[in-house]
Formats: sequence, structure tokens, C-alpha cells
Amino acid sequence: MYKFYETTIKTQSMSLTEKFFNLNFMYILFISLMAATGVTMLYSAANGSWSPWAFNHLIRFAFGFCIMIALAMLDIRLFMRYAYLFYFASLFLLIVVEVEGHIGMGAQRWINLGIIKIQPSELMKIALVLALARYFHTSSLQSIESIRGIIPPALMTLCPAFLVMIQPDLGTALMLLFTAGMIFFVVGVQIWKFAVVIIGGLLALPIAWQFLHGYQKNRILTFLDPERDPLGAGYHIIQSKIALGSGGVFGKGFLKGTQSHLNFLPEKHTDFIFTMLSEEFGMVGAVFVVIVNFLIIAYTYSFAMKSNSYFGKLVAIGLACNYFLYIFINISMVLGMLPVVGIPLPLISYGGTVMLSVMSSFGIILCVYINRNINIGKD
Repeated sequence: MYKFYETTIKTQSMSLTEKFFNLNFMYILFISLMAATGVTMLYSAANGSWSPWAFNHLIRFAFGFCIMIALAMLDIRLFMRYAYLFYFASLFLLIVVEVEGHIGMGAQRWINLGIIKIQPSELMKIALVLALARYFHTSSLQSIESIRGIIPPALMTLCPAFLVMIQPDLGTALMLLFTAGMIFFVVGVQIWKFAVVIIGGLLALPIAWQFLHGYQKNRILTFLDPERDPLGAGYHIIQSKIALGSGGVFGKGFLKGTQSHLNFLPEKHTDFIFTMLSEEFGMVGAVFVVIVNFLIIAYTYSFAMKSNSYFGKLVAIGLACNYFLYIFINISMVLGMLPVVGIPLPLISYGGTVMLSVMSSFGIILCVYINRNINIGKD
């Protein structure tokens, strides 16, 4: 008991220098490897040019890296203290998007600040995890097992998911729901409640189908049968599969991907960048990306297990689940295993808000690791 108390006090009184040297540098190395892979592929996507994507991606990663380190240096109790404030601020921004959001690529998902455009749904992915972690950290098991105790976190999840869905951004809305579902499962919500939600969702599918936009219905139908419109809705996935198959085991070589460099492969710098990587570096390159991302997720879960605070455990698990969903959905999408929903491959795909969101998540995860010996009370 004394040893635990002594360790807790030592962690709380760490200087910034001590906190810096307590960072997990292997974890940071894996993150940097993925970002370097992104810069390399964006350089290739521009036919061997640093503009317009590779250099900007590098600058965004450098900025995000600074944010990651800065967040890692904070006291984890600050995240708990301001979790609800961050959540409601993000929710307010989602409402602002509905009122006067910036429209891009047919969807109203951004707020134009002049210098930059921010996507509040990306902020909500972090805010929801922090808010749910705080709620469940301060709740008793009896409260969690009751219907009344589960209503507030359910509303905290459904409100932003609904606002994101009507942007429309079905992919991000599903990520919010699945991440929240993982947290609900971890804290001990009974399985029968999940079964009720799943059965209710399945029964509501015919009704939900009527509210989908035309292009969303088309994506689902194309997923079921890509050949139904090979030059239209099915073009993306057909070209993606051709590029994936043509890469073979070792790929065609850097800057030698025919599908991408002859512009048969659309969105090669964003959603379909994994396809371009697989064409140029083959199965070896694809497996490398999967393995490094697996290590990032495995390290994150190990940080969660080492944390003495329940809040820290839930935050790390929630953010790990969110990152996993990015990887799983994007790769499954380009392989034709899921409908195309516009989810990027983090650290590799081109995109400013996603880069900053993911790097901020890593900063919070590292903060959980550094403050792993702090036992946060329920106040």
C-alpha cells in the first residue's frame, strides 16, 4: 500500500522533463512510420512531386506531433475535469454545421474559419470517448446495470450520431456508435441490452432505407453487385480490386503503379491510398501497414491495462477502438468487403482534420500512459 502511494505521489510531481522521458518512444516510432508511409505515398500520388499533397501532409504531421506531445504532458485529471465541456462544445459545432456549414464534395461537414476548415465530427470522436469515460468512471455498477443509468450515455451517443448522419456522413456516425458500443461493453452493460438494440436496428432497416440519400443507396447496391454499374457507381471498387490484384506479392515498384499513375484509380490520395500502396509495394507493403497499425492498437490496449484509473482505461480503450475502426473500415472498403463510406486511412490518407484528430488521440493515450499510476477519484 505504501509503495503504491509513493508511486502515485511521484507521478503527480513529475516535471515536464521527467514526463517527456516517460513517453513510450516505441509507440511514437510506430506512429511516425505510418506518417512517413503517408508522405511517401502522397509523393507518389503526385507523380514524384512534393506538391500538392506530400509536403502539406508532412507539415500537418509535424504540427500534429507537437499537439500530441503537448497533450501527453498534461495531467490526466484535466481531461476528466473538462470532458463534458469539450463534449458540449463539439456538439454545438455539429449544430453550427447544420445551420451554416461549409459544403464540400456534396456534403455539409465543415466549418470554414478562413485559414482552415474544421470537421466537428472528428472532434466529436474524441469528445464522446472522454464524456462516456467520465460518466462511467463516476457511476456505480448498479447504476450501469439499470435502464435509468444507461439512458444518459445512450443520449450522449445518439445525439451527435444523428447530427453526423444527416450531414450526411454515415461512416462517421457508425464509428461513433460502434466506439460507444465498445465502451458500453467494457463497463459491463448486460448482453441482452445489446441484443435488444441489434434486433431493433435490424427491424428498423426497411424504415431507415427510405431515409437514405440516393447515392447512399447506390453505394450499398454497388457493394452487393459492383458490376451493376461498372462505369458509374461501381467504378471505384472495380478499379481498386484491379490495382490490388496487379500488385502481386512485391508490387510494381515505387512510382510505377499503372492504375494510379494513369488515373484509373480515383481518390488515390485519400480513401483509396491503401490500394495505390498495395499496387506499388504489393502484399508485402500492405502487410507492413497492417502489422504496424496492429502494434499501435496493441500498445494502446496495453496502456489501458496498466492504468490505475478507470477513467484512463476507458479513454485508452475508446480511442483504440476508434483508431481500429478507421483502419478496419478503410481497408475493408477498398477490398470490397464493405460499402464505400469515405473513411480515410489515418496518418496515410491526405486530410488535415483527421490528421490533427488522430494525433490528438495519440497525445491523450500517451497522457494515460505517463499518468498510469495516478488513481483518480470519483469526484
